[in-house]
Amino acid sequence: QVQLVESGGGWVQTGGSLRLSCAASGSIFRISAQGWYRQAPGKQRELVASFTNGGRPNYADSVKDRFTISRENTKNTVNLQMNSLKPEDTGVYYCHANINWQEYWGQGTQVTVSS
Repeated sequence: QVQLVESGGGWVQTGGSLRLSCAASGSIFRISAQGWYRQAPGKQRELVASFTNGGRPNYADSVKDRFTISRENTKNTVNLQMNSLKPEDTGVYYCHANINWQEYWGQGTQVTVSS
């Protein structure tokens, strides 16, 4: 059984930083398309940052130059470093991955940025 377990998140003031991590566990043969999504109250889930099959990072325009996605292949982990946080970054952040040709989601972690 494959699982994605997220850590990090929390509360921070405007301009602060947070780091999210997502570790994949279980019988893993192939990982593609790892990334992070978020969902603000009353809004649809949206892509924040991801790695494409080509390995290059992809960012939403709203987070470019503030967020950095990285991964540790030996640990099947993907991280999201979030700097210069704004109130509009508030939401539940979900880890996503395509593992063994199936889609998986983490349980979600709350990020709250106060003004």
